[in-house]
Amino acid sequence: MKKLSIYIFPILILLVSCKEESKKPKVIYEDAKAVVAPVKKDSTQIKIADLPIQMEGTPFLIHPMGEYSMTEGISKVNSGSASSSYDKDESFKVSNYSEYEITGYISNFKFQKIGSDSLHLLTEKPVLIQTVTYLKTVSDKAKQQVLVYTLADMDTNNDGKISSNDIKTIYLSDISGNKFTKIATDFQELIDWNLIESNSHLYFRTIEDINKNGAFDKKDKVHYHVVNLQKKDWKVEEYSPIN
Repeated sequence: MKKLSIYIFPILILLVSCKEESKKPKVIYEDAKAVVAPVKKDSTQIKIADLPIQMEGTPFLIHPMGEYSMTEGISKVNSGSASSSYDKDESFKVSNYSEYEITGYISNFKFQKIGSDSLHLLTEKPVLIQTVTYLKTVSDKAKQQVLVYTLADMDTNNDGKISSNDIKTIYLSDISGNKFTKIATDFQELIDWNLIESNSHLYFRTIEDINKNGAFDKKDKVHYHVVNLQKKDWKVEEYSPIN
């Protein structure tokens, strides 16, 4: 029985520590104000890029970019809160592509117009992009080639890095990467988004941490938003379907 307790005790410690890890808040508050710490740069990481992607019917190549680390001879491709390890001879892929959507843990994009040698960055600030979706039906109807991004853009949990443990938000840009625009309010977590193809309206929901406990739960407030993508200014309007 004594021997059994020797094995059980470390397991219990591990379970408790895992539980505590999972309960880490997404937002750190100081004096009732959300704090965003500066992101620490990892000197062991170098930038890498996947081969370019061209969305059907668009005149731009999109180059997904990630970060590659060498630690004790093992390569790691950055994936936010965790890293995927590869042997030196294995894949260095940082993204995946399916029809009209790129997914992964992407640190930036470079855009290149077909026929041009020049490339330009999507953004100069640190972000972690998880999805980018090309709204082809909007292009067909409203003649605007729009990309929708879900990403983290602030170190809201104050751990020195931007990861999937930080607040997720939503951005738009045109197909060239220009007009990169945040359409959600800072410190509100994106729940989901949906495109209504018949009128080219983008709907999305966010949740606000009104009790300032650093987590998002049923005690917090859900906000409903709509953007008319047929208009050039992408004005966000809030609406209330439950009142």
